[in-house]
Amino acid sequence: MGHLRNGLFGGFHGKIGNLVGYTLKGKYVIRTIGRTEKPLTPARKANCEKMKVVNEILKPSIHAIRAGFRLAVVGTDKNEYNEAVSYNKKNAIQGVYPNISLDYSKVLMSIGKLPVAVNPSISQNGTEITFNWEISASPASEYHTDRTMLVIYFPDIKETCCQLIGAKRVDGKDVIVIGPEHVNQRMEAYITFIKDNGKQISDSVHAGSLNTNPPAPARIKKGEKTIDPLPAQIQKTAALLVIDSKLKAPGPG
Repeated sequence: MGHLRNGLFGGFHGKIGNLVGYTLKGKYVIRTIGRTEKPLTPARKANCEKMKVVNEILKPSIHAIRAGFRLAVVGTDKNEYNEAVSYNKKNAIQGVYPNISLDYSKVLMSIGKLPVAVNPSISQNGTEITFNWEISASPASEYHTDRTMLVIYFPDIKETCCQLIGAKRVDGKDVIVIGPEHVNQRMEAYITFIKDNGKQISDSVHAGSLNTNPPAPARIKKGEKTIDPLPAQIQKTAALLVIDSKLKAPGPG
């Protein structure tokens, strides 16, 4: 049910039939909703797949996206998330439908005009992920007090860890702590600089990847031969078959 606000001509909030009303950037918006019965064209299928792929990284990174694209939508009717989707759908997608994927090196978590991180890199020590970057040789650089925003995305489980306000640019180093359950997960890392007064921001930069090749299962030595272990499910099935055969075996005559 929709609710009128500010009288009959002040717009409404809620749903009436196939219309939904809401406020965006202080303005009333009305749009239709519903499902189309028309089959999707190849172009629409490709667009849907691009949206799905981009949303997989942006949705869990929503807090960073709100900070990173905030200045890009000031004075417009756009919102931060839609702006991030639009940019990354156009610039960070690789492949042709149905083989569409993200180029993580081209993903942006923020967009702005501050100088970006120079030659960033990452390293891991347990739950600590260290970001390093080059700093300006000038001791009085106007950008030395810029603060980091760090984002780590775990593609295989589609989760994100972020730190919105971190070290200063002049430090050349920052650390973000991840959960122990994420230690061995594949990681894609991003670094942004934000002016200490929040009025300027840089484009994010892909700082690197970790754990892209998960360790193989330990091999078992048997005599002079080395064999690969069976997958856990096959081992479990084999064990059940052995037990079942023992239960069905005839007893002594």
